Amino acid sequence: MSATTVKALVLHGAKDLRVETRNLPPPGPFELQIAIRSTGLCGSDLHYYNHGRNGDIILREPLALGHESSGVVVEVGSAVKGFSAGDKVALEVGLPCESCELCAKGRYNLCKGMRFRSSAKAFPHFQGTLQEKLNHPAKWCYKLPGNMSLDHGALLEPLGVATHASRRAQMPANATILVLGAGAVGLLCAFMAKQARSRIVIIADIDKGRVDFAINNGFAHRGFVVPLKRGQTIDEKLDIAKDTAAQVGNMQDLNGEAIGEVDVVFECTGVESCVQAGIYATKAGGRLMMVGMGNPIQTLPLSAAALREVDLCGVFRYADTYDEGISMISKSQSSMLDLEKLVTHRYHGLDNAQKAFEMAGRTIDDEGRLVLKVVVEFGGGVSQAKT
Repeated sequence: MSATTVKALVLHGAKDLRVETRNLPPPGPFELQIAIRSTGLCGSDLHYYNHGRNGDIILREPLALGHESSGVVVEVGSAVKGFSAGDKVALEVGLPCESCELCAKGRYNLCKGMRFRSSAKAFPHFQGTLQEKLNHPAKWCYKLPGNMSLDHGALLEPLGVATHASRRAQMPANATILVLGAGAVGLLCAFMAKQARSRIVIIADIDKGRVDFAINNGFAHRGFVVPLKRGQTIDEKLDIAKDTAAQVGNMQDLNGEAIGEVDVVFECTGVESCVQAGIYATKAGGRLMMVGMGNPIQTLPLSAAALREVDLCGVFRYADTYDEGISMISKSQSSMLDLEKLVTHRYHGLDNAQKAFEMAGRTIDDEGRLVLKVVVEFGGGVSQAKT
């Protein structure tokens, strides 16, 4: 094994993406060298691309973006067992310290020493996966079965967020579920709710095209297009949120009865008005899962939650979800959704990646087609993957 050079897509500042050549050493004893083949673009990638920051986390040095990835093993470290060249793998890209109290409890997603690819939080930054090849600890790589595509492998990362949210939601049997936001993560939360055999899953969004996609492709039972209303005062805003919750509650379930308040809300937008509506839509003793990342300072009707014991539960990334995701996706497609439908646009090669970022920031393309998950695919110089 010898060092080589690879191309990487590197962000230097807002809208300043460059394809650069980087040196790649051989994999360490416990690492795999992986040729990245499929990378989905995430909302955090878009924030870095558009603003040079993600919330309060500011880019401090050039950073390769991308973290929803799968690829093919090309070299195996000397101490690694269970992998061989040609294996298809998905990468879990967050590396915790593995020695703190949170890691010991299995909540490594909250580890203060976490290094997460494509995030500028740690310094030096942990470089992302939009590279031709990279070295990654074998411990955090997951072999994909033959009936899973590399795009499926890339979807394991956002599916992990939905799986983690679903676990923390503790959905009761025969639950009524509302998902606010019909982007990729919202659709996957709806998918998880249906997998839990919820009585009814409603998905809501301001974009009718996304709601229609969710219903037509079996992600939810009912859809609600949220009216575009904006209040000027806090009282007006809360009245709009109450009205939105009431309209959802007046919808009919599968038996023709009013849905009423719901057991669990998955709030996947981070938008203040949606969090407000989510609180009002949740029944007493229910849970609002805060999946979306929005404005860190919001005005919320906390008394409407506290006096009805509506739990507001944070959701941050995921922990121990990849094996479960692989098990779900690799089942017979006749018994479940094909999640690859979420991938609406594909771009080949790093030279086209900037176009991919521009498309990922849109809701429809030039032909009027819905934009959900945009994937950058590339290969070349890699032997055939095992199937």
